[in-house]
Amino acid sequence: MKLKRKRKLVTYLNILDQPIRFNPFVFSRTFLLWAFLGLIGGLIAGLYWITLEFLTHEISLFTGWLVIPVMAICGLLAGLVIHFIGDPGEIHLIVNNIRFNKGKLDPKNNPSMILSSLLCVASGGSLGPEAPLVQVTGSTGSWLGKIFRLKGEELRSLSIAGMASGFTALFGAPLGGSLFSLEILHHKHAVEYYKAIIPALVASCFSYVVFALVIQLGLGSTWNLSAYEYSGVYDFAYAVLFGIVATAVGWGFIYCAKFFKSLFEKRSLPIYIKTLIGGILLGIISFYFPLTRYFGHHEINLLLAEDLSVQLLIGILVFKIIAIAITVTSGWRGGFIIPLFFVGTTLGLLIHQLFPGLSLTLTIISCMAAINACVTRTPMSTTILLATLTGFGYFIPILFASLTGYFLSPRIPFISSQMEAE
Repeated sequence: MKLKRKRKLVTYLNILDQPIRFNPFVFSRTFLLWAFLGLIGGLIAGLYWITLEFLTHEISLFTGWLVIPVMAICGLLAGLVIHFIGDPGEIHLIVNNIRFNKGKLDPKNNPSMILSSLLCVASGGSLGPEAPLVQVTGSTGSWLGKIFRLKGEELRSLSIAGMASGFTALFGAPLGGSLFSLEILHHKHAVEYYKAIIPALVASCFSYVVFALVIQLGLGSTWNLSAYEYSGVYDFAYAVLFGIVATAVGWGFIYCAKFFKSLFEKRSLPIYIKTLIGGILLGIISFYFPLTRYFGHHEINLLLAEDLSVQLLIGILVFKIIAIAITVTSGWRGGFIIPLFFVGTTLGLLIHQLFPGLSLTLTIISCMAAINACVTRTPMSTTILLATLTGFGYFIPILFASLTGYFLSPRIPFISSQMEAE
């Protein structure tokens, strides 16, 4: 019976391998594969988000000094998951596999990534769900490619399309998500895998629709910034100026992360001890600065709604940077894009407090764009993502700030696998 099923499967695959005859359109069978991957990616992202929201709500019931033991316990549990189930790796591993492992992303560590990241993100770590979703949906693309016996660039493109579907679902920006999945893999000053842009766009669109249906997502901006009014060509100069300031803060974050990485690597400790120590430190920071807890998706709106003093904004800025650095280096799992947007928002509010005559929206957007582009080296996707997430209709000032952050970023990238292969 099993042999019969295998023969049937081989027969069906052979049929799918044959080109569609007399097709007058660009549309082909591969479109169906990209769309199917997008549907799966959207479903995975939707289920992940629902679980994350539930866990976050339950854990958030512990307030006050209880955040310290709660985050410590969650850190310990996440470390034990990684220790016993397997190390899912981080974003640099995804980049390396796409570039040097023929685009193959291994799905065997997905259970570890899902469980550990849910614990880390839901308990209040300063990392978001974007990296776990990118890894899980990207490896789903690899798995689907193997089933349909894809090789070479086709397999790599399907893995990239999977990554784009996961990233898009979270951010609600199919074009931005598609470009991000290419830019994060960039080689020197160019997008290397531009052939994957159409598969990524198709998968992203289908993923977003499914994700929106699963979590009942509406269209519109995520963060409540006031409307921006163009006041002249000097706005571009301001965007560059704010970008320079934000890039300096980005450098500060990178060196802060290197400092904590050296501390955690001084002694060879088990991963669960590192995540436990990280949880204790993050709990202490969260106790004194509650707005630094979590990855910033909801906290950015809280930050914008409150009228905070200069001293408090400086404290939130400094300790959020420290919190992200600790989260990244102590073995906690997640992505740092939304947390960096939170840092950019805080910096923009601080600059506006010092110089109230400046446009608040332009200041915040420019800082968000520059710091993210500085750390991740993704100026194009950062520009489109921020325009979508904030409802900021003018792309060019954001692009000026993003390019400022990109070209003033350190020569040695924060994501080490983005370095040129020798």
